[in-house]
This record gives sequence, structure tokens and C-alpha cells, in this order.
Amino acid sequence: MDKGTNNFFHQKIVAEIGSVHDGSFGNALKLIDAAYRAGADVVKFQTHISEAETIKSAPNPNYFRSESRYEYFKRTAFTLDQWIKIKEKCDEIGVIFISSPFSIEAVDLLEKVGVAAYKIPSGELTNLPLLKVISEAGKPVLLSSGMSNWLEIDQAVEVLKPNCDLTVMQCSSIYPCPNNKVGLNIVKEIANRYSLPVGFSDHTLGFAASIAAAAYGAYVVEKHFTFSKKMYGSDAKNAMEPEDFKIFSDSVKSVWEIISNPVNKDDISEYKEMKMTFQKSIVASGDLTAGTIITEQNLAYKKPGTGLSPMVYKSILGKKLKKSKSKDEQILSGDLK
Repeated sequence: MDKGTNNFFHQKIVAEIGSVHDGSFGNALKLIDAAYRAGADVVKFQTHISEAETIKSAPNPNYFRSESRYEYFKRTAFTLDQWIKIKEKCDEIGVIFISSPFSIEAVDLLEKVGVAAYKIPSGELTNLPLLKVISEAGKPVLLSSGMSNWLEIDQAVEVLKPNCDLTVMQCSSIYPCPNNKVGLNIVKEIANRYSLPVGFSDHTLGFAASIAAAAYGAYVVEKHFTFSKKMYGSDAKNAMEPEDFKIFSDSVKSVWEIISNPVNKDDISEYKEMKMTFQKSIVASGDLTAGTIITEQNLAYKKPGTGLSPMVYKSILGKKLKKSKSKDEQILSGDLK
């Protein structure tokens, strides 16, 4: 059986909302609606508790230096009550709510919220104590591997695989990711190495990488989502706006539909009418009299395909016509002896 078929995330589009809401609870709710309308099956947030995950002097990534990470996480965090309302909003419209916890305390909070599944971000893959707590929760997990080598991924999988419905995500932790760093070869390498479903977290700015990943065997695809690339924050400028996200999600789902429906090339029953219309039959190349010994010069090949196929022309060479044939009249098996 296809090992991804029964997976919680099988053929799901994940809209990574992250912290693009910039701490606005109202924006968070509106982003859920927008992502759902754009084709997302899952919306993913980030659950940050500053004092539990970072020291105040920790450096910023080079693509976001407008404020300290500690203050940014603190300013954009939601309360337990707000998280509960966010999940309720997701339940109400029929989209799955998940989040990335960046500390054990964040896992405790999300368990109170009733999160359906977890996404482990690339930066937390080596945080084995956090992974152990998530594993003990026993929920489906997306494991992002963007900045880790095989040894690190091996250890993370060893912690999570026994208890979790685990999907390992190929991604490259580059924002934005250029085409030559996407690494779709890793999708199949993950599947072969772990015998687990594989996903793809897309940090490129376009559509091609996700569409190709789906064709390569990625069962879940994640893309950053925003109202506008002009929004403030670390993620918005590398995220996808709703109109493009709809094209992206429709395209990926089309690929999944295509690869989920293999075609038997020997079953051509659907093409019966087309074959008669577009293929050709053996006809007389000119007026032929009864008793004519058939040669190639006596034969022509013309539409419709309702008579003898040109594929069998050799089998009638040297046979004798039982009756006369006019030019363009089909020559049938019963006309020959």
C-alpha cells in the first residue's frame, strides 16, 4: 500500500501563517479565512513564548533585523484564550489547526488548546528534549529538516517515529530559496531511508518547486501565506499572497489527482468513438474488379476507422477479391478469399 495514503497529512496543503499576523488577533482570524478560501487544508501558526525559547541577546536572522527576536516573539504572542478561539475558528470553517512549538512550555499550551498535530520547525530538530515531549503527546507530526544533516535527522526520527504519525519534510532553510538549492532529490532519499511519508516545505517564491515535489512523491506541501508581501515581519516578503496561493494549491492538488489515478494503457474502451473517427481503414485505391489479387498498389488508407486497420494490411496481400470494389470503398475480411 502507498505508505502515505493513511497518513494524517496525506495530500494536504499547509498554509504557513506563522507570525505574519504580527500579533493582531483579528488579522490571525482573517488570515485563516483567506487561507481556507485560497485552498489550504491546514493552517499552521508558530507558538512562541519568549522567555522559554531564547535569551534576550540572541542574534536575529539576516533577513529580519527590525527588532530583537525576544521582543518580537513577546509582542506577537497570543494568550491561551486567544489560541483557543483561533482553533475554534479553524474548526468552524473546516480547516485543520496546527502550530510549531518552540519550547516545551509551548507544547503544554498547545495541548491545552487541543492542537490536532504538530509541526517541528527546522531549528528545533536537534532539540531532542522538545521532540521527546512532542512524541509523548502521540499526535501526527511534520518534521522539517531544512538545516540538518542525515545524522541529526536520524536521531529526530528515532525519537518521534515510535509514537507519532510522522511525515519528514524536505526543505532548504534559505529565504527565499533559489531553484538550485531546492533539493527535490532528498524527497525520495527520505522515503527510502525511513519508509515514511515525505512532505515538502517550499521557501521558493514561485510554484514550480511545489508542483515538482508533489510529482516526486511529497504527500503534503507547505507554503508561507500572507495578505501582502508588504506586511511587517520576518516572513511576509517571502510568503505567497492569496491569489497566487489559490493557483499554487489548485496546481498541487491537480498533480496529486493525476498521480493517484494510474491509467492502464491496454484499456482503450474510452476511446472507441475516437478511434472510429480519427483512425483509418483499408480502402480500394481505385476501382477494382472481382478476382483482383491484392497488392500494395491496390490499397489506400483513409478515415473513418470502422473497417480493417492498416495494421493488418500485410495479411491481405496476395488474397483475391470476391467482388468488385469502387475507389475508396472499404475492403473487409469477408470480401477476400
